[in-house]
Amino acid sequence: MRKIDYIVIHCSDSPNGRDDRIEDIDRWHAERGFHRNEHWRSHFNPSLIAVGYHFVITVNGALFTGRVLDEVGAHVKGYNSHSVGICMIGRTKFTAVQWLQLEKTVAALEKQFKGASVVGHHQLNRAKVCPGFDVPIWHDGGMRPVAAQICLPILNGG
Repeated sequence: MRKIDYIVIHCSDSPNGRDDRIEDIDRWHAERGFHRNEHWRSHFNPSLIAVGYHFVITVNGALFTGRVLDEVGAHVKGYNSHSVGICMIGRTKFTAVQWLQLEKTVAALEKQFKGASVVGHHQLNRAKVCPGFDVPIWHDGGMRPVAAQICLPILNGG
């Protein structure tokens, strides 16, 4: 198992509430030139060729795996080898069930990777605004969303 120093929260930068999927992110990452290592891909999620995140949380609160935890991610330059990446579908607002799934996922990862810091992409790369909320404040505040950052899903491409 890799040593994990950071649990990094991201957003997909798609319209708030839009029902994007992990397959969409996989396609976007492939278009940007990301590629998964063939060894890992052959053993875990072989249909996903490029997704850089370890987890993706969709607007309906479903948690999808991208890369296996031992696989180095492609989600935050300079930190991939010692971090886990979680992507929330959306930009600045997320559905109530996404927030609940994020809390559950982060809590489980913190138990597994004791001492790992929970940060947003922005904390590791100031040129980014991702994930559209202040992760340390959210985390230190008990992992509860601010009411103004909750949205309703836009299903079926709405």
